[in-house]
Amino acid sequence: MEYRLLGRSGLKVSTMAMGTMTFGRRKDAVGSTSLKEARKQIDLCIDRGVNLIDTANAYSAGRSEEITGAALKGKRADVILATKVRFGMGPGPNDRGLSRHHIISQCEASLKRLQTDWIDLYQVHQWDGQTPIDEIMAALDYLVSAGMVRYIGCSNWSGWHIMKGLGAAERLGGPRFVSQQIHYTVEAREAEYELVPISLSEGLGILVWSPLAGGLLTGKFRRGKKRPAGTRHAKDWREPPIRDTERLYDIVEVIVDIAKARKVSGAQVALAWTLGRLGVTSVIVGGRNEEQFSDSLAADELKLTEDERQRLDDVSKLPLIYPYWHQAMAAGDRLSDADMALLGPYL
Repeated sequence: MEYRLLGRSGLKVSTMAMGTMTFGRRKDAVGSTSLKEARKQIDLCIDRGVNLIDTANAYSAGRSEEITGAALKGKRADVILATKVRFGMGPGPNDRGLSRHHIISQCEASLKRLQTDWIDLYQVHQWDGQTPIDEIMAALDYLVSAGMVRYIGCSNWSGWHIMKGLGAAERLGGPRFVSQQIHYTVEAREAEYELVPISLSEGLGILVWSPLAGGLLTGKFRRGKKRPAGTRHAKDWREPPIRDTERLYDIVEVIVDIAKARKVSGAQVALAWTLGRLGVTSVIVGGRNEEQFSDSLAADELKLTEDERQRLDDVSKLPLIYPYWHQAMAAGDRLSDADMALLGPYL
């Protein structure tokens, strides 16, 4: 297993991380993982070198954290444990959002559910649109100073939200984000417009959620073929949204072609592409069973050739939007090396 520094920190995390969204769910197409099965899956991931486990207080209304904590008993020191805060956890007006009240009270609740004294990475789970940024960053500073949290990150924030957070942290003299958790795949490359360049510029690690787009990039979903029963997208596309179905199928065809030639799964090809992108620290994989986890974890050993990467880049590239097309039309030596690396396929 490869380990990479998480942003501008000294913390090393595995390139493959374990997601726990299925833990404690009611039975559905996403999957429902019991405590017994969770222990097996966590042991498998740890044995394969995974040291980052990601959950959230909102997953299964806290049940995911409870199962994760119970399954990690005796192994807590072996992993980097990440969770999140923002979404509703009760009926009250202060039971959601990023107020100081909600952040601190939910961190205390997460610690109890996870049966731990500290959270390694505490992530603000989407912008709430109401709480002043200074209040958010001051609350996170309190948690770090109190020893309840060791590092902080954000998830699903826009570029300007991130810069407000980093600016407030500098102004207040508190901890800064070390990472952002985003959706970024060979099909969903919008992050390359702003989120990836900001990560490279400001030293944020990128953690990728749903790196297989809920199974759409595994090769199971093909043009003209019936969607597999029992999968998350058996009836329609939910999350993440697919805006161009034909483009998705074009991408999948290239994934399947490369997978057949390399004698690996389509999932491994899709994951390897994302792991090879600039700024990406780790991809968070989930699974309904140990077989799915085993297959995904093997992507850490797959290195795509330049030709394979180029084929995937060509079939998936997005059009430049303003002001990026304007920058691209300008002299190339005005762009930084990082910008050129990102814009190169479009120039």
